[in-house]
Amino acid sequence: MAKLKTKVKLYAKANGVNSIDFLSDVRLQNDIGTDYIKEWNLDIPEPTSDQLASYESAGNTEESNNVIRGNRKAAYPEIGDQLDMLWHSIDENAELKQKYFKFYEAIKAVKAKYTK
Repeated sequence: MAKLKTKVKLYAKANGVNSIDFLSDVRLQNDIGTDYIKEWNLDIPEPTSDQLASYESAGNTEESNNVIRGNRKAAYPEIGDQLDMLWHSIDENAELKQKYFKFYEAIKAVKAKYTK
């Protein structure tokens, strides 16, 4: 079951609001055993229960994708290492050097300036 926070984000995005501060824009609470909207300070109408329920499937997908994104982020090498791998792949391939000339030359200049 998708979290209320996720469904609120999806509802807001569908209504033109791309960013929500859950400390001031929308305050959620759970003091009755279930999450609910305690305070709504956005310039769009507060969603009904039915409207929020309509985001259940999309919310489940978003939460599942967030887990995958987190796993990927943790598993990927640091961005600098990724760029270094890319540069070395281009450096070893003349066709790629030509295709990615600006990128290759920019990185090559930095590597030449600060040699190991």
